[in-house]
Amino acid sequence: MNLFKYFKQQGRGAATRLAAEIGAFPSDVSDWGKGLRPVPVRFAVAIEAATNRVVSRKDLHPTDWQKIWPELIELAAAQDGKQP
Repeated sequence: MNLFKYFKQQGRGAATRLAAEIGAFPSDVSDWGKGLRPVPVRFAVAIEAATNRVVSRKDLHPTDWQKIWPELIELAAAQDGKQP
């Protein structure tokens, strides 16, 4: 799930709450949710944890997650029932 959908699901103040939990500025988190700026890699793991994996690193970096977190390739393959 992307951040925009997550914020809609969580209701008013969700971006501010997430920002406090991950140590980011609320305005930055709001911009990430709106797609105005990409989520910096350094916040992706924290967002994944804070959202209980509802928003995953793969959701936040759909085109380059394999390069950033190669350890997820094997996990993704196992979840798909395939070998890497």
